[in-house]
Amino acid sequence: MLVHITLLIGALLAGIQGQILQQFTQNPCDSRSTCHECIATPSCAWCYDTVNINTTKRCFQPSYPLPPLDKCDPSKIYNPDNEMIIISNRALSSRTEGEGGTLITEEEQTGGFGGGGGAGGGINQGGGAWESGGTITQVRPQRIKLKLRARQTYSVNMYYTQAEDYPVDLYYLMDLSKSMEDDKEKLSALGDHLAQTMRNMTSKFMLGFGSFVDKVVMPYVSTIPEKLRHPCTGCVAPYGFRNHMTLSTNTTSFSHMVKRASVSGNLDAPEGGFDAIMQAVVCREQIGWRDQARRLLVFSTDAGFHYAGDGKLGGIVKPNDGECHLDQRGYYTMSSKQDYPSISQINTYVKKNAINVIFAVTAEKKEIYEQLKEHIEGSSCGKLSNDSSNVVDLITEQYQAISSTVQMKHNASGSVKVRFFSKCLDSKGREIETNKCGNIKVGSLVQFRVQLEVVECPSDPRDTKQLIQIYPVGLNESLLIDLTMLCDCPCEHEGFERNSPKCHNHGTYMCGICDCIEPAYGPYCECNKDGTSANISTANCINPKNGLECSGRGNCICGKCECEQRNNPEEAISGELCQCDNFSCERHNGLICSGPEHGTCVCGVCECKEGWMGDNCACRNATNLCIKPDSEDPTLICSGNGECECGICKCRETDEGRYFGRFCEHCPFKNCSDDCEKYKECVQCQQYQTGNLTEEECRKCPFTPTSARVVEVDEKNGEVLCPFYDEDDCRFSFVYYFDEENKIQVRAQEERECPATVFLLGIVLGVIAAVVLLGMAILLLWKLFTTIHDRREFAKFEKEAMMARWDTGENPIYKQATSTFKNPTYAGKS
Repeated sequence: MLVHITLLIGALLAGIQGQILQQFTQNPCDSRSTCHECIATPSCAWCYDTVNINTTKRCFQPSYPLPPLDKCDPSKIYNPDNEMIIISNRALSSRTEGEGGTLITEEEQTGGFGGGGGAGGGINQGGGAWESGGTITQVRPQRIKLKLRARQTYSVNMYYTQAEDYPVDLYYLMDLSKSMEDDKEKLSALGDHLAQTMRNMTSKFMLGFGSFVDKVVMPYVSTIPEKLRHPCTGCVAPYGFRNHMTLSTNTTSFSHMVKRASVSGNLDAPEGGFDAIMQAVVCREQIGWRDQARRLLVFSTDAGFHYAGDGKLGGIVKPNDGECHLDQRGYYTMSSKQDYPSISQINTYVKKNAINVIFAVTAEKKEIYEQLKEHIEGSSCGKLSNDSSNVVDLITEQYQAISSTVQMKHNASGSVKVRFFSKCLDSKGREIETNKCGNIKVGSLVQFRVQLEVVECPSDPRDTKQLIQIYPVGLNESLLIDLTMLCDCPCEHEGFERNSPKCHNHGTYMCGICDCIEPAYGPYCECNKDGTSANISTANCINPKNGLECSGRGNCICGKCECEQRNNPEEAISGELCQCDNFSCERHNGLICSGPEHGTCVCGVCECKEGWMGDNCACRNATNLCIKPDSEDPTLICSGNGECECGICKCRETDEGRYFGRFCEHCPFKNCSDDCEKYKECVQCQQYQTGNLTEEECRKCPFTPTSARVVEVDEKNGEVLCPFYDEDDCRFSFVYYFDEENKIQVRAQEERECPATVFLLGIVLGVIAAVVLLGMAILLLWKLFTTIHDRREFAKFEKEAMMARWDTGENPIYKQATSTFKNPTYAGKS
């Protein structure tokens, strides 16, 4: 219930908003004079009522009510809606025939097709969760019919999945000039390995082989008879392109065919690879391309390429026709008769036949082929080793990159704008604008929202029906859209009345209006350019300022404008060319010219009453609002530093900055004074009861300040901050400004911020006491340390004395007074 109420309120608000916008903006439907012009405008409908011929608004917006004189029979209103019909909607495949059928997800079963601006719904065409059959389907839906109005967007949901074991056709196109001889031998040796590797990816694999050299004319090859037979040692005669092996499941013969193929020779460095690519692409039956398969064309070379225009060097001027020209032996028969194809031609036929070209080239040529792949849809480029020994890894890598990515393309004309949106594989992610998704695995479901818009109706009515193909690059599947652009009305093709009496027998009556036959003109062909009205024509009704007839707001009747009537009776369109009105003037607060008290709207311009001025009469025409109330000069406007505009001062700008303040009273210079000193003493006496003013003088102050705990400045309001310190060294601040009535207003700090009282004597005595106590503590510590040291030394001495042992023998430094010597000659005889 709450949801319904919310939706109802939203719808009512939208309707009210729409009506307000209509009042302030010109209705885009009013200037549409024919039915096809009307329906080409979004939100417009056409009334082709043939009874109510007085209807003045044939093209109108159904969302807005029409005045009684413009009422139209609802059954006679043509307002087509976008419409979609699903023609083919086969379920997506995940397995091919013979593997048990196809699993259909719940989301696919429920459909989900549709778009903004029209009806759309899913159609389940399976009859159950499993659908059997041999057709592989990777794109859903397959075909729809769509009717679109111009300049309206419509979205269609499109699904893609990669089927399991999807068939692959690989055609190996090789340069067999002399320089590629070792590459040929290596490819012959790796042929079985290549086939087995691809079979591991898909059991439905086919392999083919072709080769090319160049055109057999000078200056591409030597035309000397001997050189034509044997251009080099061990070489066969040169040729343009040859299909050696049609695509076949018998891959064992691939190596044999490559080994049997002989190399040839040519003169110039570039080769005739483009001729070979064109024949390999367009000769579908001779090459053996299958309808339902991923088609890979591997182009292997170590040289550059010739393209359209190079054939003139050999006297070949006939353009390439893009047709198949292979004889029974597989040789290209028009090599010397048609020029090389252009890059654009190659791209066109590659897209048409849904073929992925893989350029396998050597390192020195990789850069040029990297640039070439940007111009050929679905192509890629890989680096080939000098002897092609890495060819299997290169093809495998490129195939996996191609098969794991899906990129959507379209062939719509410039009249239709197509955009793609997707979440890719992140179902919970954000939808982004992209036509490419990667990292896709077998069975992954990718949804694209395709947004279509007819940006303009084609000039040729036959182009209003188009067949648009939206397809994944490199696959032969697509979504076909039978598009019908709703650019005209049925009543313009049927039910019209020639020489109708309603058109004064001088015009065709169709869709409720007259298509006059010259020289008649007018809404009902009532005017004539000949005779009495020779000087009257619709040219007299053209407004030269906008080029519209009757300014797009009236009808030209016999050379005179009859202006439209507005739904609001108070609004009127006037003037000879309906160029004037009383409702398109500038507004203020939603009122035209700020209301009738301020001014009136005359021909789109406000005429202000006395005392008001401006484009919308919202400005007071009074200079007294720009004079500072307490100015010493009561005639000084904007303090002499600006001009008064609309009762507001516009301050003058100097080299050092711009004056500011409500009355430009503040200057940008550093040493510029303000009115803070002027109001300081009044604030002191009234707010803090301090200062030099007496009680009598205080009562004469021009203001009474209001208190604020914290004073904050609002610069937008022109407030000025005034901070001060008083005689008690207390800090206080206040702001002042002028209100709308030019009265001074002051907001002061509630309490002053005063410093705390300091007891100086106590601090000095405390410091002295602290110094004395610190000295005494140091002396005590010193005395303690010396006493401990002395006691330790004395104890050490006593300990050493007790442990000393004195020797009682001779003193080694004492010597007796007498000495005894033996006489060596004395033998003891006398």
